[in-house]
Parts: sequence; structure tokens; C-alpha cells
Amino acid sequence: MIYLDYNATTPIDPVVLEAMLPYLRDRFGNPSSAHPYGVQAKRAVELAREQVAELLGCSPEEIVFSGGGSESDNHAIKGAAYASRGKGNHIITSMVEHPAVLNTCGFLERSGYRVTYLPVDSSGMVDPQDVLNALTNQTILITIMHANNEVGTIQPIEQIGELAKSRGILFHTDAAQSVGKIPVRLDALNADLLTVAGHKLYAPKGVGALFIRRGLSIEPLIHGAGHENARRAGTENVSGIVGIGKAAEIASATMEESARSVRKLRDRLHKGIADHMQDVKLNGHAEMRLPNTLNLSFRGLDGASLLERMSGIAASLGSACHDTSRELSPVLKAMGVGEEYGFGAVRFSLGRFTTEEEIEKAVEIIAKNAMISLEK
Repeated sequence: MIYLDYNATTPIDPVVLEAMLPYLRDRFGNPSSAHPYGVQAKRAVELAREQVAELLGCSPEEIVFSGGGSESDNHAIKGAAYASRGKGNHIITSMVEHPAVLNTCGFLERSGYRVTYLPVDSSGMVDPQDVLNALTNQTILITIMHANNEVGTIQPIEQIGELAKSRGILFHTDAAQSVGKIPVRLDALNADLLTVAGHKLYAPKGVGALFIRRGLSIEPLIHGAGHENARRAGTENVSGIVGIGKAAEIASATMEESARSVRKLRDRLHKGIADHMQDVKLNGHAEMRLPNTLNLSFRGLDGASLLERMSGIAASLGSACHDTSRELSPVLKAMGVGEEYGFGAVRFSLGRFTTEEEIEKAVEIIAKNAMISLEK
């Protein structure tokens, strides 16, 4: 199989796995224990905190480890909403967010909060002016993703963050897809809260991180003992945390070269398909897009059927969180993509281990099966 679904999940980097293994075997201590086993585990957790902080350009004490990106989104949005309830009840988000954000906002709506869902343009981008126009004296939180998981469009987070900062409104961004692929530096983004997902970063599933700006107090999502400086209860997943730390360290050292390499392969894949096919449309911004993401619509085809035919390629319709749905992607619908193109959308997402040979072979497989489908 040629794996082209890195936005759904990444394989664990072998170097990351090697770093984790001792904490799955003999270094099994509880970080809260005072004896040497616990101290050893605690040091590993704190080293990982430093590694993640270094990647994001923040202080280690601003990093809280979690059970994954969805938990971090829930913690950020609910925690900020609950903590700010005395100031207002209005939240601003966009129509193209991950379900972990949209469904959390939906839950808060049912709990008495008011949510504005901003539109996007044909490339999937939010207009900062729309954010400004949506503000009220009751607005307590803005949550806009950094990069879209389906089409890869990178949002103008710096401007939105500056807008929120100038008005004293909390700002959260889901950076699960962007961390490790493009620079994500908190001094530039002006975010108060930022989500990281380990399994998008060549670390294992079941571990993530949440940046909480120093001095900001939000309500914990999980209550219990005083783990993670009383911000996230539960005995730490030490091996997973070691994994996300090592993955962050690798990303810090290799991101620039990796982005250049994967962008070249992505563009080769796009050109190869376009050279063989007519009526193939790019979904997402042509330039302001993740370097690894290629979402294409094959006019008149059914994307799900095409994926089934391409037995040698692992790709997806869009978000892996609702990839079995036969409905038009909410992201593409929000972008104004019609059914003729929308139902023929397939997302190809490349990664660190994608090779030139795989891309050449993928072009052959995709073009062949798309042409066969058209003939039928």
C-alpha cells in the first residue's frame, strides 16, 4: 500500500518509538511517586514538556499534556467558556472547524451559550473582518483552526489573534494539523490556547498537549487529583508523553527541510494527475496551504467509489472522523463546492516517509482508475 493519509494519522517515527520503549518496560514509575521510579518518570515528563515548548516557542509550564487533540479542544473551549461565564456567553468559530470544535460549541449552545459560525471563502479561508463584525460586548472566546484538516488552507491566525488580544477576548486555535508541518510560534500567533495532537506529529495516538498562556486560569475538563499542576487530573501517560516530546524535538530540527521535500512531492502528484485528467479541481488555497495536503475533486465521479477502486493507495474523502459518510463534506459545502465536484473529492496527504517512487506509482493508479470510472 502507498500511504497517502498522513492527515488522518502518522506512523510512529522509529526514533520516537525507541525513546518510548524504556517507559513501556522497566521505567514504569508513577510520576507522582517520590521514590526513584517516580522521579525517573517525572523527569521524562518534564523533558517532554520542554521539547514541546521549544517547538511552539513558549515556556514549559504553559504546556499541559492531554489524551489527544479532541480532549485539548474540549478543555480549551469549555474551560474558557466556563471560566468567563460572568463576562458573557458569546463564542465565535468557523463553519470549517474539526468536529471536536464544532460539536463542543454545539454542546455549549445547548447549555445557554451563543455561538456564531463564520463563513469561509471559496478557498476555505476566514476573513478577519468577519470576525470583527461578529464581535459583541458578550464575546468571551474566538476559536479558529490554524490549518484545515481536509483542504489544508492556513487561516490568518496572526490577524485574528491580534484582533482578539486588542479587545481582551480569549483566543484558541486548533493547530493539530499544522504543528510540525509549518512554523507554529506562539509569540506570532497571539493565541491564549492552542491544541496539539501527538498522532499527527509521528507520535502515538492517545496523547496530545494544550498550550495555556501563563496567567490564564480556565476550568479543568477532568477533575481529580493535582496532576499537570492541577490543570488535568489523571496519572500521566508517560510513554506517550515521552513520544510526543521526542516527536517535537525531531520536528524542531527537520521541519524546514521536510516541508520543502513534501511540498515538491505533493506538487508532483498534483501535476501528474492533472496531466492525465481533465476536470480535476483543487480544493483549498493554492498557496496558503499545508505543504503536504492535496484535496482534489474529480468532476462527475464518486470519491468513495474511486477510493475503493484504488486498492493500492490509502487516502481518504476528507476528515477521518467522518470518512464513512456519503454526504457532501461540510467543509466543501461551506466553501461553495457543488455536488458535481464535491462528491468526487479525495484528500491525499503526504508525509515524512513518502517517496518519489510512491508518488510516480500513485499517479499511475489514480489516473488509471479515475479514467475507468469515467468511462463507466
